[in-house]
Amino acid sequence: MSETPRIKHLRERKAKAHLGGGKERIEAQHQRGRLTARERIDLLLDKGSFREVDSFVVHRTHDFDLDKQKYPSDSVVTGWGTIEGRLVYVFSQDFTVFGGSLGEVHAEKICKIMEMAMKNGAPVIGLNDSGGARIQEGVVSLGGYSDIFLRNTMASGVVPQISAIMGPCAGGAVYSPALTDFIFMVRNSSYMFVTGPDVVKAVTHEEVSFEDLGGASVHSEKSGVCHVAADSEADTLYLIRKMLGYLPQNNMEDAPFVETGDDPLRMDESLDAIVPEDANKPYDIKDVIRPIVDNGQFFEIHENYAMNVVVGFARLGGHSVGIIANQPAVLAGVLDIDASEKAARFIRFCDSFNLPIITFEDVPGFLPGTVQEHGGIIRSGAKLLYAYCEATVPKLTVITRKAYGGAYCVMSSKHIRGDFNVAWPTAEIAVMGPDGAVNIVFRKELEKADDPVKRKAELVEEYRAKFANPYVAAERGYIDDVIEPKETRPRLINALEMLQNKRDSNPAKKHGNIPL
Repeated sequence: MSETPRIKHLRERKAKAHLGGGKERIEAQHQRGRLTARERIDLLLDKGSFREVDSFVVHRTHDFDLDKQKYPSDSVVTGWGTIEGRLVYVFSQDFTVFGGSLGEVHAEKICKIMEMAMKNGAPVIGLNDSGGARIQEGVVSLGGYSDIFLRNTMASGVVPQISAIMGPCAGGAVYSPALTDFIFMVRNSSYMFVTGPDVVKAVTHEEVSFEDLGGASVHSEKSGVCHVAADSEADTLYLIRKMLGYLPQNNMEDAPFVETGDDPLRMDESLDAIVPEDANKPYDIKDVIRPIVDNGQFFEIHENYAMNVVVGFARLGGHSVGIIANQPAVLAGVLDIDASEKAARFIRFCDSFNLPIITFEDVPGFLPGTVQEHGGIIRSGAKLLYAYCEATVPKLTVITRKAYGGAYCVMSSKHIRGDFNVAWPTAEIAVMGPDGAVNIVFRKELEKADDPVKRKAELVEEYRAKFANPYVAAERGYIDDVIEPKETRPRLINALEMLQNKRDSNPAKKHGNIPL
């Protein structure tokens, strides 16, 4: 049967919407090395699963001759689809239409999708590629941004929110991604900043390129704004798909259980010798994490930012978990401002979405110095402490080596509701390291000693034997067991299964006051 005139008309209108700003602008987008809004959605979602809404929407502005320039769907494509068969909502800004600028109906379309995501309990993914506010619409576009910001905040902790920066994202537009859980960026293709290079030059006389001001490398290594940076748009979208596999659909669900085929009773003898005999010698904590998690798969977040702490997702016995680990290979694993805030944010995400938290601890303390003190290390360290204390999900801690001073308290200790705390025989749990402790406790004795160097060495060894081990803490029940490193995987999996029905809660209140 041939198509009726009305069906033909419908198909023509939809085809026009699919062309966005037209073939020339699509070609210009491709020449920039960027995909179109719909091409990105096709790569992100399961094949054929996307269902678009509001494809006939057009703007309502008459000023500046905009009434003569109307494009169906306006400058954003919205709808839903699936990733590995699981529902997600998505909006993708269309740079071929008014440079992806945000106006009244653009904002309304995004808000509609976000509200649907919250009502139906599914993640929302934003693909950002926009020149910013649509100047011709004036304050209406600013109101549209504010409407989105409110919904980002309301959705926080309800459904996972993921932002991918695929092109420009500047001015007020940056605050919507900043309010979401994770930001992905494309190297040498996307950038974010509050004020652009021209304004920077006019105000500070500083000349800087788009990339050096707000590119993916800057934000993934220096500012920490970007959580994951990839080399291409396709890689970025693939990584979003991969990360979502670790996450639940919403705050009322658990993450999906995945049968990984990795034996939950598997032990790894290489762990027995991984911590050096010399307490001051570094090792890579990722060489501890990978042999323990299922199939060695660790999805790291903030890989190149504040590298003295490592955070990311993995599976243990098929269960999705969040991992926080001190990194002795960088700054000896010490906690500083950036590392504390990086870990705190990740902990709060895991707690929001029912992901058990696994902590691998090897921390000599907080980084000393005027830069850290004047920068607010007290406040930042308190953020990390607050996040661990507040979390009610299962919390499992493995002390591999150093657990000194306040950092011992902070890193998910038994005292702040740690559920399962174990140590390796190499653990050193004390107020401070042997050298510093001897200098303080035995200061007068060392001053009077005939051979201070020899006497100090003897005292350090005595202190190490008495305090720099896990057994004093174990005797007091501050750790639940001292285990052989090789058995860490089966012990953690067993503890996760033991804790699967854990119930814990915080006192009734509107919300706490985290030391921001």
